[in-house]
Amino acid sequence: MPSPLSNRRQFLKTSSLAALAGASLPYWSTLETQQARAFFAANERPVVGCIGVGDRWRGGIVQGLMRFGEIAAVCDVDENNVRRAQGIVKGDQEKRGVNREVATYEDYRKVLERPDIDVVSIVTPDHWHSKIAIEAMKAGKDVYCEKPLTLTIDEGKQIIKVLDQTKRVFQVGTQQRSEMGNAETPQFFLTAVALIQAGRIGQVKKVTCGINGAPASGKIPVAEVPAGFNWDMWLGQAPFTPYRLGEFGNNRNYRESRTHYEFRWWYEYSGGKMTDWGAHHVDIAQWGIGMDRSGPVSIQGTAVHPVPLKDGHPTEDDRYNAATTFNVSAVFPNGVEMVITSEGDNGILFEGTEGRLFVNRGKITGKPIDELKSNPLPEDAIPKLYKGKKPGSHMGNFFECIKDRTQPISDVYTHHRSMTTCHLANIAIRLGRKLEWDPEHEQIVGDKDANSWLAREQRKGYEIVT
Repeated sequence: MPSPLSNRRQFLKTSSLAALAGASLPYWSTLETQQARAFFAANERPVVGCIGVGDRWRGGIVQGLMRFGEIAAVCDVDENNVRRAQGIVKGDQEKRGVNREVATYEDYRKVLERPDIDVVSIVTPDHWHSKIAIEAMKAGKDVYCEKPLTLTIDEGKQIIKVLDQTKRVFQVGTQQRSEMGNAETPQFFLTAVALIQAGRIGQVKKVTCGINGAPASGKIPVAEVPAGFNWDMWLGQAPFTPYRLGEFGNNRNYRESRTHYEFRWWYEYSGGKMTDWGAHHVDIAQWGIGMDRSGPVSIQGTAVHPVPLKDGHPTEDDRYNAATTFNVSAVFPNGVEMVITSEGDNGILFEGTEGRLFVNRGKITGKPIDELKSNPLPEDAIPKLYKGKKPGSHMGNFFECIKDRTQPISDVYTHHRSMTTCHLANIAIRLGRKLEWDPEHEQIVGDKDANSWLAREQRKGYEIVT
């Protein structure tokens, strides 16, 4: 007799998608979505392992995973996160009358070794995303990974290489491609892209991505590593440095530190606000102007950093070092200028020869929106953008694609291109000079020193191997 696992995997490959035709509720809904109810029979739900179960996992990811799959393992280098996560999953199981083990791990490799796990979620700090994602695909797992997917441009190339080899299903957590809207306009960002590509503001000349600035910190003292927290493994590929913990500053929930939520403001582990919010808005902007499979040809800008830089590298290690304010200009092959700025409203402003359109998570405005009642988009405009599927919850799209073995709406290929723009922006503001970029060969032109920034040295034992 075939095993339950082989039955499930065969089901994933062959089941009809007809049951997914209905619309789903937004991801923040506490109700089980229509997609989830119709997706799998109770004994056919994919088995999920969760790697990284901190505040972002608890605040939005786990709810979607529990709707569509059965979580069998939770993993984190912080023991407090692991125990809390196990309790969340067991609580959901009790409500549904399910009784199965929820294993806990510190080392993510233990999750990848399990043959019963079909899917992994990766909600770790940014500098761990690529290594875990690559090893997960090579272990035969489908992957849901939070943004930004990469720490460097070369990491994006490595992920694409392994994805092409393994043919896994891979969804990036850029939820703006699926969600956020209101009753009149259910998908703000999809509607904006559809209107732009339909020529409703004429030829686009400029697009501005307002992503706000990043915080500075006070001097953060060296502190004792908390019990149950594997600091060495948390650092991963990043250089070893003492654990630091300060007082509450910009964040009322976390003290100033190098870890947990605050890792975003250190270039060793992330790209600051440029990759944190840029992963969302630059993605939509490049999609709208038709450059989501290409990239800029030149990029330059100015920035203020909270510590002095020498040759682009921070000279002090006891304070946040990512840019606090910045203004970057990138020019694309089609002549469109993209501005990425910490100034002004958070959102994306498209400017064309026949009008303007502004979109963010709270609104979408402009002449094309005012004219929608008299000049609606074609009925198939949004589904075409959504790769032929009906837009719904972001996690629902991922599990739908697991079923039919296609790539989700937030695919690795386009995400790599938007992250390339963000990484180039950071290189330009750290080196303080204009860069010329060849988007076809993915190289900086005529600047050997700048090209060395496409990758980073990785600490021994934590290298990424493809």
